[in-house]
Order: sequence, then structure tokens, then C-alpha cells
Amino acid sequence: MAQSQSLQPQEKKELVSKDETTVPVRYFVPTTDIFETEDALTVVMEVPGVSRDALDINLESDVLKIEAKIDPSKYEGMEPLYTEYNVGHFTRSFTLSNKIDRQQISAKLEDGILTLTLTKAKEAMPRKISVG
Repeated sequence: MAQSQSLQPQEKKELVSKDETTVPVRYFVPTTDIFETEDALTVVMEVPGVSRDALDINLESDVLKIEAKIDPSKYEGMEPLYTEYNVGHFTRSFTLSNKIDRQQISAKLEDGILTLTLTKAKEAMPRKISVG
């Protein structure tokens, strides 16, 4: 007998940092899914309220770091009666293996969804070996 599954809203995970900041801004870990195909990894992140020019994606020492900042002025003066959604920036880092082609990483932002395509290095792609 199949069990029915109900969809539950996922809590936003606040990033806890040991660093001291001079600006009182909250950072959250964006909800992320990773898919693999024969030739690439696709990373899909939810970054609602972030514009293209507020995205910072860097690769340094095999670490891919994504920082997405919201415009806090959009929320100034708002005094909601009830909230389930906390406002803040997003940040996430991934350590890449040598199976990813560093020169073939692309990003696309559409409707609050950031999609990163990490193409696999030729050496990491499956290949057919012929028998002679």
C-alpha cells in the first residue's frame, strides 16, 4: 500500500558564521538540488529576490563560491503582521573535483532560480572502448 506524502514547507537555514560583521545582515544557505548527466553536473539554487547584478560567482583554489545579495531597500518600512519568510542574502560554497572543466562553468538566473552548469572534463566523461 502506497503511503501518501504531503509537501511541507522547508525551513530556511540561516548561515551561522564565526566571523564578526560590521553590517547587520542575515545570510541563508539557499535550497539546492544537484543533478548529474553524462557530460555535466547541474546545480539548481533558489535565490528569491536576487537580481543578476547582485550575484557574485567565483572559483578560487577549487572552491566554487556563490554569493547572492538582495536589495534591502525593497523591504524598508514593511511591518508585517505575520511572517514565515525571512529576508537576507544567500551564500553557498562547493569544492570541485578534478572531474569538472574549470573553463566550462556557466550560470543562468531566471525567476529567482540560479542554474549552474558544470561541464565535466573530457577525462571524466564516459567513453566506449573498442575491442581489437
